[in-house]
Amino acid sequence: MYRGATAPPSFAFAFDIDGVLIRGPQPLPAAKRALAMLDGANPWGMCLTNGGGSSEEDRCQKLTAQLGVDIKPSQFIQAHTILKSVVKNYADVPVLVLGGRGGEIREVAEKYGFKKAYTTLDVLAWNPAVWPFHELTPDERQSTKPVDFSETPISAIFVFHDPRNWALDIQIICDVVHSGGMMCIPDEVTACKTRPVELVFCNPDIIWRSDFERPRIGQGAFREAFQAVYKALTGSEYPHVQYGKPTQATYRFAEKVLRDRCKCSTHNQYLVRTSLLMDNC
Repeated sequence: MYRGATAPPSFAFAFDIDGVLIRGPQPLPAAKRALAMLDGANPWGMCLTNGGGSSEEDRCQKLTAQLGVDIKPSQFIQAHTILKSVVKNYADVPVLVLGGRGGEIREVAEKYGFKKAYTTLDVLAWNPAVWPFHELTPDERQSTKPVDFSETPISAIFVFHDPRNWALDIQIICDVVHSGGMMCIPDEVTACKTRPVELVFCNPDIIWRSDFERPRIGQGAFREAFQAVYKALTGSEYPHVQYGKPTQATYRFAEKVLRDRCKCSTHNQYLVRTSLLMDNC
């Protein structure tokens, strides 16, 4: 399979991860054999997943240990990796980043270049009355940053990964988008807002495969829950941007990353086919 070859091949593989290469914490035996056959191809392709929640570097280290094949960050795209391509538009303005545990997603966002990334736990620490049904744990409080959200206009909300506290997150999204970015604008003045807050989801999957017998609900289900609540409040759904497989934006981003890795362009003879291997839950 091009082992030791100097010219790039005319094809590459893009592997989904959950349900294709691994299930829960365990690698699938057939996946390990397939990757072992491709290991050394120049290049064999990439992993393309709707998972996320940690940095690409951390996830690649874990996958390398699980699969026995060296997976480099340049070969790995997770749900929120595409946000690297838009961070320039939001690098210096306050944004909310949702999903994952504690402050882990903030760390990922800051590595991408978001300099003012805040979490819904930050909001709750600022004013516990925002959602009185959850009291921050010591670990959650330690992950927060002090900020006055009455003076901090939010320009965009990015749902990086599956939220852990749906009720808290849906409440805060509704507050922010309904008021044009501020947490403390009364209902009677929300009609004066000048610019809508952009809402971005990174994973459209309603369900996904874990090591449990039945599929688990994912970020796509959270999106549907938010939209149902927002529509009940306002009469219409809130406009949003959707990334992740199988959106065209994510596939185009993945193709560009793969072509850059191959040092190919759309004008030459190389990398004319990419095969995507994925599951359907």
